[in-house]
Amino acid sequence: MISATVAQQLIDKLGKENVIAEKEDLLVLGYDSTPGLHAMPDVVVYPTDSEQVQAVVEIARDNKIPFTPRGSGTGLSGGSIPVNGGIVICLNKLNKILEIDEENLTATCQAGVVTLDLFNAVAEKGLFYPPDPGSQKISTLGGNVMEDAGGLRGLKYGVTRDYVMGLKCVLPDGTLLDTGGKSVKDVAGYAFKDLLIGSEGTLAIITELTVKLIPPPQDKRTFLAYFKNIRTAGEAVSKIIAAKIIPSTMEIMDKATINCVEDYVKIGLPREMAALLLIEVDGHPAVVAEEAAEVEKVLKAVGADDVQMAKDAEHAGELAAARRTALSALARVSPTTLLEDATVPRSMLANTFDLIEKLAEKYKLTVGTFGHAGDGNLHPTVLCDERNEDEMKRAHAFYDELYEQVLEWGGTVSGEHGIGIAKKGYLAKQIGPGGVAVMKRIKRSFDPDGLLNPGKIFADDQE
Repeated sequence: MISATVAQQLIDKLGKENVIAEKEDLLVLGYDSTPGLHAMPDVVVYPTDSEQVQAVVEIARDNKIPFTPRGSGTGLSGGSIPVNGGIVICLNKLNKILEIDEENLTATCQAGVVTLDLFNAVAEKGLFYPPDPGSQKISTLGGNVMEDAGGLRGLKYGVTRDYVMGLKCVLPDGTLLDTGGKSVKDVAGYAFKDLLIGSEGTLAIITELTVKLIPPPQDKRTFLAYFKNIRTAGEAVSKIIAAKIIPSTMEIMDKATINCVEDYVKIGLPREMAALLLIEVDGHPAVVAEEAAEVEKVLKAVGADDVQMAKDAEHAGELAAARRTALSALARVSPTTLLEDATVPRSMLANTFDLIEKLAEKYKLTVGTFGHAGDGNLHPTVLCDERNEDEMKRAHAFYDELYEQVLEWGGTVSGEHGIGIAKKGYLAKQIGPGGVAVMKRIKRSFDPDGLLNPGKIFADDQE
């Protein structure tokens, strides 16, 4: 519980309208988008600038109260859930785009700016911010940085890390830190910026960020390729990359996902197909024409059952939007959707699809798989009901066996969703005791009292 004295200190610093303590209002702020995980905060605050974040952290530090940063709550590993209660610092009111610098090709924003809002703002000036997580309509830039979010364009353009140039953040002791900036080259001192990206809110709270912008592609072509065998779809991905073609997007959906998406958006996807690939190539018009022809050639050579090109930009947009609805469409089918984040070397994609099908049959589960096939990042999604204990046990056994094999193949337990609460045990298996020990030393050096976002990343027996 937060004492009346602490509550009053928070109100004095932020204003009564920015401090929430009523139980009914707190309830929803104890979730993110991970099924089955919830913890109640004692109080939620909404700072509006870096100095207010700093003030809250100092109050928490002085009173030994745990504090957890939060954005829009779209995380998929429990990273923003306040497992020890305390103060949730919600950054959604830090929502200003502070500058779009056309001379230096950068944008500086507060952490609570919605990803798609930045994309649209820079697009109006003829510029391009490539990172595009599936939650881009609601996720915030600070959350994207903390999770190192990916997206559909990650294959060609990279992930959030590749566009962060500078960060302003508050450390667990209340220190305000600036790291990086607009300089394209900067090797002065330790690379704090790079350490903080992907740290899941366990080392610092980001309040502002500066990101790199690039010119938009001049042309784009979009394909849909359909397959009666999902293994062939996986082989097609490897063959396209082996042909030295790097599409901007190469997404996959299996039969279960195709049918759920078609039920949802009704754009004429063929329900009988085992898989589809959504492929986009972009760039200079001459290069796009050449690469599009090569992609079509590879697809036909591997045995795609049908290859279609989008009729125009509007049609291409519809197809990409349909892919973005995959999780929402699957979520309509059952009370609970367990979405995971297995990532393998691209050469192992076909084997991974085979494994998912075998494990789904072994554990008698309904699984829809979609994901970023071009970078080996798949989202096998178990459609289940968390009220059914036996079904949930089978679902977790499915993922345990899947990740065991993924690691044997040189893959990773998370390509973009992070570790949070949900994958602490899996991370230990991937990086081993030595890796865990080093990460714990880093955490303690930043946060010796363990107050910032406690209970994340490390399994309980590793704390």
